[in-house]
Order: sequence, then structure tokens, then C-alpha cells
Amino acid sequence: METKMNKGNPWALLPLLVFLLLFVGSAFITNDFAKMPVIVATLIAGTFALVMNRKEKFGKKADIFSKGGGHPNIILMAIIFILAGAFASVARGMGAVESTVNFGLTMIPANLLLVGIFVIGCFISLSMGTSMGTIVALAPIGFGIAEQVGISPALAMGAVIGGAMFGDNLSMISDTTIAAVRTQGTKMSDKFKVNFIIVLPAAILTAIILAIVTPGNTASIGGDLPYTLLKILPYLAVLIIALLGVNVLIVLIGGTIFAGIIGIVDGSFGFYGLIGLIGDGIESMQTLAMIAILIGGMVAVIKHNGGIDYMLHAITKRIRTKKGAEFGIAGLVSVADIATSNNTISIVMIGPLAHDIAKEYKIDPRKSASILDIFSCAFQGIVPYGGQILAAAGIAMISPLSIVPFVFYSFLIFTFGILAILFDLPRLKKYQEPEIIDYGEADKTI
Repeated sequence: METKMNKGNPWALLPLLVFLLLFVGSAFITNDFAKMPVIVATLIAGTFALVMNRKEKFGKKADIFSKGGGHPNIILMAIIFILAGAFASVARGMGAVESTVNFGLTMIPANLLLVGIFVIGCFISLSMGTSMGTIVALAPIGFGIAEQVGISPALAMGAVIGGAMFGDNLSMISDTTIAAVRTQGTKMSDKFKVNFIIVLPAAILTAIILAIVTPGNTASIGGDLPYTLLKILPYLAVLIIALLGVNVLIVLIGGTIFAGIIGIVDGSFGFYGLIGLIGDGIESMQTLAMIAILIGGMVAVIKHNGGIDYMLHAITKRIRTKKGAEFGIAGLVSVADIATSNNTISIVMIGPLAHDIAKEYKIDPRKSASILDIFSCAFQGIVPYGGQILAAAGIAMISPLSIVPFVFYSFLIFTFGILAILFDLPRLKKYQEPEIIDYGEADKTI
């Protein structure tokens, strides 16, 4: 397919380079990614975008930036982020995580505990929408099992991270899913169905591999593991209702109220305790919401200056087929995640470009959203300086590099993502027109 688009301006991409130099360069110098907060690097890069292109009045550029950051798609994403944080906080506060973990461990045969840890991780991350929360909940248990059974702690942490990345990639309330769906103009339930078909074989193979590498290993968790089935219901309700296609805002608000009522009734917290948990959950997602707004504004200015057109032209001139375009999207988001070690930020950054490529080559938005999510999560679970591996390594007191070879799930979703592109899977019966998302002009929506 021959593109007719403007060749654009490569200099307009400098803000992205500034962001990467600040974030990655700081980590390289200090050996600590936390030294340069993502939001600070984003703010500096956004400011740099505003001072570029002196031919334009600063007021006009500020207007473009504001409309970009305030686009309904970006604001809705930010609202979903904070509602997801509120739900996760309330569910955790009333004991849903503990009950889910204990219920799973009670049901799992002693010789399949490592497989069970992976499966529990899949369910918790699918329900909570956070890989980090899943790792914090499960890594200590996985480490304890490893010590009792006599297997490598790195193997146990690999199982925990794999389960955590399963839901990070699929959950209706995962920030990566929210970002992928909103940037590609599709529905969460539709993206879930396509994505699930691609990654389910990876999850099954991971469970089989974990069973094979730990034959005959048994461990006793010890003591009673208290759980209440009622406390697991909010997770199940959110998952089922979201799959039915109910608006995600309704799902999250309803799930938070449901979890809050259970918590108040069983005495986990009072009314003001519930309010406090909601506030804590919102605060935990504020930074991510602000990053999304700042990146939305920066992308709008970059687009206005011709940066997005340049990237799209540079990529599409080497692409001849739809399959090549899908590999292009996969490559872009993979490189972005390797550079930033943050899969959500990678999707927010690459999403607008992926949307244009998908539109140019008639890639179904359900597929492009899935590609963004799958490949960003695959690398997020592999890079040794990513938050997930660092958290697990810290809990197990081992080197992050030692865990990487055992994150079987991340390697497998990368493999099945490649196969899905090569063999055009899943075969979608009808092309779904994406929602119209125009990333850029001051007098238009993004």
C-alpha cells in the first residue's frame, strides 16, 4: 500500500528524545530508575515541546497542548485510572486479596503448588488489574514455597511474575488495557476476546512447564488459611459484568460500592474507613493520570509540528503489507517498553502512531490494541530493571537477572504474539471500524 501522507518533520520528535534521555539516562548514571520520576521527565519533555517551533506563538502551542491533554479520550482514561485505583484499594482493604490467595492455596494439590501460584496470580491480576499488587501479595508465598520445596527462588518468582503479567495484559481495569483500548478506538470486551485467544495457549503452556520442572516437589503451607467466599465476589462481579460489555465506568463504580458494602457489613472498615480507602486508591493512580494528560498534550504538539507524520512516513515507507504494519506496531511498543520499563507509558506514547498505522493498513482495532498490550507486557515481564522483576527480586533477596530466564509466560506471549501476526490469528469475521481519534490539531479532538 502506498502512503500519501506528509513526510513530516523529524525535529518535532525531539521531546520524545528528551524524555528518554532524562529517564533512561538518569537510570544509567545512578543505576536506579526511581531517581528520575516519570512524571518529572514527562513534564520537562512537554515543556521542551512547547518552546520548540518559534514560528508559532507560545499561546497557540499552549492551546494545542491543553486541548491534547484535555481530549475526552485522555480525560476518560485518567478517570478510569483513578476509579480502578479506588476499586483495588477498597477490595484489598476488605480482605479480597487475602481471601482469594488463601482460597486458591486451599484448593491446590500439594505437588502442584508452583502451578497453583501461577494460576492464582492469573486470577488476582485479572481481577485487580495490577501486576505490582499481585506480586506484592504472592511473592512472599512463592518464596516460602520455594524454601520448603527446595526449588530455585528465581523459578518461584518467575511463576509469580508470569501470573501477574497475565492480568496486566487482559484485565478490564488494567491501566495497560485501558490505554490500549482508548488509543485504538475499540471496546474493552472486544479487545479482551481477541487478546485472550492469543495468550491462552501461553498460559496453558506455562502451567505445563511449571508442572514438568517441579515433579514430585511438595510443600505444606502450614496452619489454617482463612478465607471468605463473599469477599471474592467483587472480583468475580467486575470480571463478569465487564465481559458482558457494560460501560467500564459503571463496572468500576459498581464494583467499588459492592466491595465497600461487604467491607462495612463484615466489619473490615466503617464508613469513613471506606472513604479513606477510596481516597488512597485515587491518590495511588493520580500520577499515572497526570502522566497520561501530559503525554496527551505533548503528543498533540509533536503531531502539530509534524513529528507523528514523520514517524508514520518513516515506518510505512518500509511496510508493504498489513502483516508488516502489525510487526511495525509490535516493534515500536516493544522498543518503547525496553526504553522506559513502563508498559502503560509505552502504550500511551506509541498508541497514537499505532492508531494511524492501523487505520492506514486496515488493521482491526481489536487486533492493534491486543498487539500493543501483548508486546508491551511481554517485555515488561522480562526487562530486569522493570518494577515487576525488581519487586519480586527484592522480596526473594535474589538478583533480578536470575529471574529473567524463568518468566516463561512473558517469553511465551511474545512467541504467540508473533505467531498471531504471522498466521493472521484470530480470524476476525468482520472488520471493526475504529472510533475516530484525530491526534493533533488545535481546533480538533485528538
